[in-house]
Amino acid sequence: MSSKYIDTSSIVQVIGCVYNNPKILDYDDKYVITEDDFDNEFHRVVFGAIYKLHELGAESINLENILDFLSSRPKSEAIFTSQKGEEWLSRVSQSCSLSSFDYYYNRMKKMTLLRMYDKYGVDVSDLYDPDNILDSKKRQKQEEWLDNSSLITIANAVNDKIDLIKAKYVDNATEDSIQAGQGIQDLITKLKETPEVGVPLYGSLINTITRGARLRKFYLRSAPTGCGKTRTMIADACYIACDKIYDENFGWIKNGICQPTLYITTEQDKEEIQTMMLAFLSNVNEEHILNGSYIEDEEERVREAGNILLNSPLYIEELPDFSLQDVENLIKKNIRDKDVRYIMHDYVHTSLKILEEIATRSGGVKLREDNVLFMLSTRLKDICNQYGVFILSSTQLNADYQLSETPDQNLLRGAKAIADKIDVGAVILPVRDNDLLKLQSILDSGVFGQPNLKLSIYKNRRGRFKGVYLWCKADLGTCRVKPIFCTGWDYTLIDIQDYRIKVLDDENDKAF
Repeated sequence: MSSKYIDTSSIVQVIGCVYNNPKILDYDDKYVITEDDFDNEFHRVVFGAIYKLHELGAESINLENILDFLSSRPKSEAIFTSQKGEEWLSRVSQSCSLSSFDYYYNRMKKMTLLRMYDKYGVDVSDLYDPDNILDSKKRQKQEEWLDNSSLITIANAVNDKIDLIKAKYVDNATEDSIQAGQGIQDLITKLKETPEVGVPLYGSLINTITRGARLRKFYLRSAPTGCGKTRTMIADACYIACDKIYDENFGWIKNGICQPTLYITTEQDKEEIQTMMLAFLSNVNEEHILNGSYIEDEEERVREAGNILLNSPLYIEELPDFSLQDVENLIKKNIRDKDVRYIMHDYVHTSLKILEEIATRSGGVKLREDNVLFMLSTRLKDICNQYGVFILSSTQLNADYQLSETPDQNLLRGAKAIADKIDVGAVILPVRDNDLLKLQSILDSGVFGQPNLKLSIYKNRRGRFKGVYLWCKADLGTCRVKPIFCTGWDYTLIDIQDYRIKVLDDENDKAF
């Protein structure tokens, strides 16, 4: 039975253009034409003959070549003759337009894609329905969408529908292996044109260390209570999602392109998160906002920050008691509905619901907290890879942080194995008197101000800076933590450039 997803005009134009100019087939990296593109047996015979003749070395093709080729293939010759192939090819050859080839080629490939989905039982009529003759407005809208959509866009639209079913009934996914060199030259070219970086995080030097917020990556930033774990995460969320922030030297400054960002709060309510966001954007101490008591132009700045938030693709979800499935479903919903690609999850810890879920899955066997936390971090990393998003989360620290000389994953409360799945791991710590003594020679130079927080980088995939401290000047009242210089864990000054990441109009086109 013939499919309704066929555009004969496009097929005719493609065959005619290739017949007149078979060198089109040499561009196999741009034009990929297969027998699946032709639902009609006659079209397959004609194009197959042209394709084989070119493959055998013919630089130009005429009717005599076609007839000679088909003479040794009785079945194909009979189809060609019965459909008056000679007359058909002559007409097509004269009516086709090489200048319009790209349009008709793309149209044909879109129909092939829709036809394949339809063949395997996927209803795509809500995207494009050629049988619709009653609703002219809907038909026009669908035609415009089809013409303006790429193959990837169409495939994603269909896959989103399938994902809805998958999200409801399937928990697991598998991936096929690839040959090691597949696409390697394209990868080299891509990295030359666009270095492996993500959108910028807030603060100097931090993007040199982390290479920005990279998609498919999971970062973890841990801290003891009161050291800015949540506030630094809120700063990054606003910096990624909002197009303006207030600078104490220049006033309101542009801040690149807004990226859809989700902040998942597990402890604070929505208003607590909002006041911290206002404080960061306006550079007004949160206490002034909470008290409603402002000085100079602070209220004006806070209200402007409110307007910026109102017009930014920044979303807050409260998830106080959650399971692994709750976290995944919430993230997937925001990816699907709001095109979110940057996720702040505050923070990795156990809950009654997650313990119940794990117990059910394990047949009633109770797992230790470290195993549960490891499973949660594993799921977050899997989500990064599966959906191509960036996730930043955090943990509390155990009591050992006060004595450690090498602040690393061993300080994570509950399970140091959490760090096995992360791409960048950092610990925020207060600056101790002993730190200042060891930094005395650096501070005496007068080049740097005195820090009050330090950020220990203990893991850094695809980055050369690890086992280092970023010494920071922090104003937690405005959620602003600014790194000022870098040393090793041995307090030796490291010469490090402050890379600035510029985000261009194409969100995938980023560079140093």
